[in-house]
Amino acid sequence: MIECSLANRNKGWQRMNSQEMNLEFIRLLNEWDPFSIGEGNYETEIVDSLQALYDLDSEEELANAIQAIYEFSFEEVLPLENCLAISNKLMYVKRSSSCSF
Repeated sequence: MIECSLANRNKGWQRMNSQEMNLEFIRLLNEWDPFSIGEGNYETEIVDSLQALYDLDSEEELANAIQAIYEFSFEEVLPLENCLAISNKLMYVKRSSSCSF
């Protein structure tokens, strides 16, 4: 029996493969541009954020990790609510892309 997330069933989405999912994560993080320096200027932070996304399963934990990643690189603390907003988007894609057999 295949169980897909409710979001997938309701929107008729097909399950993304891991490459498509990674590209969607990268797109979302690039568009986020939290320091307004332009898309494409966060390669290291995006890679670190992707690793955190794969390691963590809660929006709050991911938001804290993203905040720490960007603070380490830019020596400026992003508001946690901004990190939580992108974390929610990333986790939504992660959850809506997975199916269990």
